[in-house]
Amino acid sequence: MKDILDLTKKELADTLGSYGEKPYRAKQIFTWLHQRRVTSFDQMTDISKTLRSKLAEEYVIGACRADKVQISKLDGTRKYLYRLEDGSFIEGVFMRYRDWNTACISSQVGCAMGCRFCASTINGCERDLSAGEMAEQIYAMEDDTGEAVSNVVIMGSGEPLLNYANLMRFIDIISDGDGKGISKRNITVSTCGIVPAIYKLADEGGDEEHMQINLALSLHAPTDEKRRKLMPIAEKYTLSELTEAMKHYYDRTHRRLTFEYALVSGENDTAQDAEELAKLLRNMGPAGSSALVNLIPVNPVKESGMGRPTREACEAFKNKLENFGINGSIRRELGSDIDGACGQLRMKSHA
Repeated sequence: MKDILDLTKKELADTLGSYGEKPYRAKQIFTWLHQRRVTSFDQMTDISKTLRSKLAEEYVIGACRADKVQISKLDGTRKYLYRLEDGSFIEGVFMRYRDWNTACISSQVGCAMGCRFCASTINGCERDLSAGEMAEQIYAMEDDTGEAVSNVVIMGSGEPLLNYANLMRFIDIISDGDGKGISKRNITVSTCGIVPAIYKLADEGGDEEHMQINLALSLHAPTDEKRRKLMPIAEKYTLSELTEAMKHYYDRTHRRLTFEYALVSGENDTAQDAEELAKLLRNMGPAGSSALVNLIPVNPVKESGMGRPTREACEAFKNKLENFGINGSIRRELGSDIDGACGQLRMKSHA
């Protein structure tokens, strides 16, 4: 059985058209699925019984459920363990901020990127998530908390740009005004740096309407040599190639860029590292000088053996960047006591 939540509104219209149904039925059913969140076709009271039966023969509604919830005693952050239809597990995180709620979701079961400081990649990548499985992570959070999610960061397990087609369909679904209706400007995609996919993302929509999502690059080092020690993807794409791709994204979309930088004690956290990072970004022109560097003191992952700098060292790094005219911010840690912070999500069961 196929999951009907995987279908965009256009795909749903095409499917219904093959049944001989009118186009307006797609909007009705899409709203039932993604706004009213029905769990059975029988709940769609303005849809004929014949059509409901036809849909029920071919589709299920949802193939992902929250299996376990952990709540941080420090800040109320909630980490979800999701069980997928095939028995796989993924994790996602619900974070409360002063004026909004953010869902951090996964895009793959595991991750193949091999970043040394990240738990998500320890057992490799099993498979891509479907568009529906990505959306359902958000819906389960909202059902559990009774609170609306307004911002989405695709920063959980997986490399989103290696699941490109499903990522684009998820963004289409979650931003559709007849469904959840999250603004694309409130969606952030984080990538380790898949250069061809960055160019492809920048050119989505052609010359008329560019993709208005936010792009965050997991940079983590100011030189190719240091980056290769932390991130295997750096063997494939150089910083020169990456910065050109990010400049292209900025030029096409005019969206402010974000660079994620995990501070690892003794690896990439010196004053010289800060100076080289500032130089790298300044050389990007407006794209780099207007960017935000998110500094993330590396979170504990027992398998990595990597240590985090002191708070004073993080502040010194940030100040050094700002002295060179680069905007830096030390990311607020949420959910660290439940292994829900950056780099701590895994594909795992209760065991």
